[in-house]
Amino acid sequence: MQEIGAAVVGTGFIGPVHVEALKRLGVKVVGVLGSSAEKSQRAAEAMGLPVGYASFEEILADARVQAVHLTTPNRLHYPQARAALEAGKHVMCEKPLAMNAVESAELVKLARESGRAAGVTYNIRFYPICLQAREMARAGEIGEIYSICGSYVQDWLLYDTDYNWRVLAEEGGELRAVADIGTHWLDLAQAISGLTVEEVCADLCTVHPVRHRPAGEVETFTGKLARESATIPVEIRTEDYGCVMLRFAGGARGCLWVSQITGGRKNCLRLEIAGSKCALAWESERPNELWIGHRDRPNELLLRDPALASEAVRPYINYPGGHNEGFPDTFKQCFRAFYGYIAAGDLSAPAPFPTFADGHREIVLCEAILKSHRERRWVKVE
Repeated sequence: MQEIGAAVVGTGFIGPVHVEALKRLGVKVVGVLGSSAEKSQRAAEAMGLPVGYASFEEILADARVQAVHLTTPNRLHYPQARAALEAGKHVMCEKPLAMNAVESAELVKLARESGRAAGVTYNIRFYPICLQAREMARAGEIGEIYSICGSYVQDWLLYDTDYNWRVLAEEGGELRAVADIGTHWLDLAQAISGLTVEEVCADLCTVHPVRHRPAGEVETFTGKLARESATIPVEIRTEDYGCVMLRFAGGARGCLWVSQITGGRKNCLRLEIAGSKCALAWESERPNELWIGHRDRPNELLLRDPALASEAVRPYINYPGGHNEGFPDTFKQCFRAFYGYIAAGDLSAPAPFPTFADGHREIVLCEAILKSHRERRWVKVE
């Protein structure tokens, strides 16, 4: 994979995660772009990269770069993804793919016509245990799926003094907790089960209608490390909490609870699937364990181990059982699927990574959730 050059756009929380994962995978990272030339240079030096770009246009003109990773604020994803595809670059974009379904549908069409690989970083799919659950569902080991329930819960926005660009509708979109973390759960539930959400009923809540913004900008997840005395009150229109009932194709039901204001929950995704043969449960803070529930015999706890995993899962496990793999490894394995697909050369083949079409589906789903909340009723996902 070393012959493919990549550039990462964004130097906040998630940009360095992409750089590290690409380096571990063996993809050549040519350079990085921050919000200014100075930030770019500092980030390049800190991460040991050859180039700190002065502009996005400089990346698009760089012949050494065949793939662009977008880790910028949400409002920039659509114009940057479009420009990168039009420049002939492969694109890996953080979610959401765009700010609305009109933009994301256009990107799906453009990606299809471009002949380039276009992915969205739903990295949680790539925990080996999640891949194992998917294979069990495909093999019929769960049986008919009755329900899919769970949550994604954090505490980094618990106080009204907690602030980040993500809380602003104009920067991140009208949905926040659901769009920011809930979409990871929704993507995972559908990827594992093979089912699609057809109808939703949502109740959302903004606990802090006013937050107190520090005088300086705050990087994601770092606000609780320090408190600035000078603050500016900012009106908030995005939700801190949400609960969504779900109806899946085929008749399965489900529910999702999302919160960024639950003390003590740092980054906890829980997913439980109930089927006619068994139940499965997984939790992101214990990512190497899959609980398998039975009615007529003792329950099981499957530990991540290549010797115990399905054949399709083994390429995404790099360490023996008991040698735990976690959050950074999911990005590496997601990018392994992406760059392996590019190297194979057949971009008409089914993609083994989340595509722009998956990203578009999540935005359509989010728009249905927001409509349901506002109109206080069940809404079909078009």
